[in-house]
Amino acid sequence: MEAAQHRDAWNKGKLIGQKPPLKPKDVWGIRFHLQQAHRTRDLALFNLAIDSKLRGCDLVSLRVRDVTHGGQILPRAMIVQRKTRRPVQFELTEPTRLAVAAWIEKAGLRSDDYLFPSRLNNSPHLSTRQYARIVDQWVAVIGLDPTRYGTHSMRRTKATLIYKRTKNLRAVQLLLGHTKLESTVRYLGIEVDDALEISEQTEI
Repeated sequence: MEAAQHRDAWNKGKLIGQKPPLKPKDVWGIRFHLQQAHRTRDLALFNLAIDSKLRGCDLVSLRVRDVTHGGQILPRAMIVQRKTRRPVQFELTEPTRLAVAAWIEKAGLRSDDYLFPSRLNNSPHLSTRQYARIVDQWVAVIGLDPTRYGTHSMRRTKATLIYKRTKNLRAVQLLLGHTKLESTVRYLGIEVDDALEISEQTEI
């Protein structure tokens, strides 16, 4: 009987665990780089990733009609999540609306088109794998380690900032489209120290 062929673990040499969110200075740094480099598509994709807090699979499959109405970019949009089949709403801030509008105009996209079409013939829109590679480029350009960050860093960035500023878990749960509050607690990585800090600030 031949010896089983040795295979390296898929995660050998990789950092496993939750990907940290970006800090505000990181967001500004990436945004500034994309603006200076005139990366119209990437700026729209980056801004929308931060604002929407969507999973990568939902972000890349957005269509123009999901974020527009009557030729105008919507300040709020709603989609049905692929993972949970539940609707989730998200906001588009003014910088995001401007970036998305510029990209739609530059690419000549129509209402039924995917917002981020793929440049590969075998895919109608950006794949999650392509999106992950783009995120690696974003974080690397400002000096961060791409192995520490990923597409979930985009999803977690604004949600984490909202939680830190408000301590409102229910609001973050709704924004992330989680069905259970426990999922939001785990997703944000809330520790005992956070809970104690909230408790200390609450007087009866």
